Amino acid sequence: MPDVNGATETKPGVLGRGPIFWGGLMFLSYAALGALAMIGAIEGTALLILMLVPIVLMVPLMKSANRRVDAGGESCMAKGQAQMRYMKRVAISTSIYMFAMGGLVYTENADDLAEIWRVLAAIPPGLAIIGVFWAIGRLIVEEQDEFIRMLVVRQSLIATALALSAATIWGFLEVADAVPHADAYWWAVLWFAGLAVGAASNRIQYGTWGAV
Repeated sequence: MPDVNGATETKPGVLGRGPIFWGGLMFLSYAALGALAMIGAIEGTALLILMLVPIVLMVPLMKSANRRVDAGGESCMAKGQAQMRYMKRVAISTSIYMFAMGGLVYTENADDLAEIWRVLAAIPPGLAIIGVFWAIGRLIVEEQDEFIRMLVVRQSLIATALALSAATIWGFLEVADAVPHADAYWWAVLWFAGLAVGAASNRIQYGTWGAV
């Protein structure tokens, strides 16, 4: 809407949406993928490709958070050198993941490919996800603001507790033949979703979201 000078006020964010919207959309996409995989609606190559969706949603999430800070508003990311380096590292890891998934999909569709090439194609996507873990670790080490560092550590601990607890319970349920087998990479997916839970917990406890 126009301000007192007659200029149109631009709402900070991406497509007029703030970090809460994009973070929620990313969390919902994780939940939807997990539910569809559990009921067998999507699997194999299609599932691996669709896992790009929540990762790509990290881009508007980070951009909207940055623009919110630039506009002088509250953000889930405090802007600083450590946060900027973190965002660049996540962007690089995400890009590597997307290219690596292309190679993995190609090997999945190739019938006459030697097993060694399938193994070599399967490792890079995992290494790209490890790159995101490393980026979060470096953020904790490099962040100079002790309060922000505490929020990141708190987010990571909540995500770790959620993922490990779910993996433990699911594992025992598998032993009892009560649930289907879950591929191990789902626990990393759940850990990333746990970061959103940790951010919400930070918001409730301390009034701010954190830096991840």
